[in-house]
Amino acid sequence: MEIINKTYRDNGAIGALLDEYEKAVIELKNLIHDLSVEALTKIVDAETKDKDCRSIQSILSHVVSAGYNYTIMIRNWQGEELPFKEVLALNTPAEYLLAIDDMFKYSVELFDDYPAIKMDEYEEEKKIKSRWGQTFDVDQLMEHAIVHILRHRRQIERFMVRMN
Repeated sequence: MEIINKTYRDNGAIGALLDEYEKAVIELKNLIHDLSVEALTKIVDAETKDKDCRSIQSILSHVVSAGYNYTIMIRNWQGEELPFKEVLALNTPAEYLLAIDDMFKYSVELFDDYPAIKMDEYEEEKKIKSRWGQTFDVDQLMEHAIVHILRHRRQIERFMVRMN
């Protein structure tokens, strides 16, 4: 595995979260880099009731959409009024590599736009309410975004084992 950053971001908790997010993104991209279109689109779990977990394509579409939507939740919490990103199926691993890069850049831009954002919030009524009903502060939501990629990277690894 290649070294991700020879230099680390120096902006405290934000920098640490973005460095770890980037590491998770690179691991995911390395995993799918050499996938064939056939492997990407193959239905691996036809039994699941979760439409986002049937193929590597559906997982990646969900991961990209969710990555944008975590950032959109934070931006909306800051007073912006942005629509959520819908799940969009792409056709090739190369398209997903670009989409994942764009999604991560969108997250980085959040902290460029709000460098003094309050990361921790202890009052429940001031937290970000997710679309699925859970509440987070910025730190928790970014940690969730990182682990979300890690969990789905693992799921894709398991799909690859099942296909071989």
